Amino acid sequence: MNTKKKVGFYTLGCKLNFSETSTIARSFKDEGFDRVDFNDAADIYVINTCSVTENADKRFKTVVKQAQKSNAEAFVVAVGCYAQLKPQELADVNGVDLVLGATEKFKITDYLNDLSKNDLGEIHSCEIEDADFYVGSYSIGDRTRAFLKVQDGCDYKCTYCTIPLARGISRSDELQNVLNNAKEISSKGIKEIVLTGVNIGDYGKGEFGNKKHEHTFLELVEALDKVEGIERLRISSIEPNLLKNETIDVVSKSRAFVPHFHIPLQSGSNAVLKAMRRRYMRELYVDRVIKIKEVMPHACIGVDVIVGFPGETEAQFLETYNFLNELDISYLHVFTYSERANTVAASLENVVPKNIRTKRSKMLRGLSAKKRRAFYEGQIGTNRTVLFESENKEGYIHGFTENYVKVKSPWNPELVNTLHDVALTKIDDDGLVRFDFVEAYIA
Repeated sequence: MNTKKKVGFYTLGCKLNFSETSTIARSFKDEGFDRVDFNDAADIYVINTCSVTENADKRFKTVVKQAQKSNAEAFVVAVGCYAQLKPQELADVNGVDLVLGATEKFKITDYLNDLSKNDLGEIHSCEIEDADFYVGSYSIGDRTRAFLKVQDGCDYKCTYCTIPLARGISRSDELQNVLNNAKEISSKGIKEIVLTGVNIGDYGKGEFGNKKHEHTFLELVEALDKVEGIERLRISSIEPNLLKNETIDVVSKSRAFVPHFHIPLQSGSNAVLKAMRRRYMRELYVDRVIKIKEVMPHACIGVDVIVGFPGETEAQFLETYNFLNELDISYLHVFTYSERANTVAASLENVVPKNIRTKRSKMLRGLSAKKRRAFYEGQIGTNRTVLFESENKEGYIHGFTENYVKVKSPWNPELVNTLHDVALTKIDDDGLVRFDFVEAYIA
């Protein structure tokens, strides 16, 4: 009979959170716990929280209820950004037993001597200034690709953002450690590694626990490209001011790095960018896009944009819309601005009404669909390499080309986590791309 304690995990938010959940899960395994699906009965449920949007706050309560439905007596732990920013708010949620802040989350198993339910949520949270040490992490086993954390925290002071409050100063993993983790991931048969962090272009800073650094993001990219066994490397998101021409050139000639960039813009209006305290103007963003397309015409470029920032006029929003419409980009991630406590933006005047924020968001989502369609149409007739995912989606298997075109084919379990050369043939009714196989199995 299995007497091992069971633990279930739920991750809200970004790729970085997924990599950290995976690392926390491995620490439970080392302590003799069995990991189960979050929907199954467990003794402990760990919820890794996010605070980037208003919605994430609300979703947390729903997830706690979900855990209680599976086992009303289970011990519920909240970790992550929201747990650092508003620990009391989480501790007050019915059913939450333990809240761990930024420095405590990786020591979670130290707090689990007593798993009896608490009447009140117990909080262990540091001052964010204490979050100055680096904990490496990567995700394995959840998907066909792994998220490898290389950097944490941020020294930027964007007026809308709570991440520096939730994650502390910018700090990085040692280069050799990143390379070791990458080797370990690829040795487990994982074909694609996505580099992740809060501000990964800042990589190298804080390697020694201070502002000094020995390595740069460019050197990280060059070193990872030489690691044997890694089939694909993808850069998750990088600030335009930190994406240098040299890095773009290295990716264009790279063996493993794929031609896909995700570059936050946030606004196409220079006045709004200044109010946000972003570190570039729109002209620099245009330069980045032109440079990428010059050396990699088939590259996929994703863009983050925020609508409804305080003071954003109709004219400034249209400036953003027209700017993006004319730019050679592939898709948008649209965020509707939401007020976050303790940020400069929360006290700004000329608040944009919520209904107008929603309307602007809808317009940009429509533009994103148009951009993605145009990008996909431009890829029809080309040969690409596809990495197939592991899920059966209504009788189909999905996959992504190196330049992030999503494809579909009738379900075949033998294709899971394999790479194949394909010729892209047409766009299906659901917007995904169909293809013909060019040859047999590569990897």
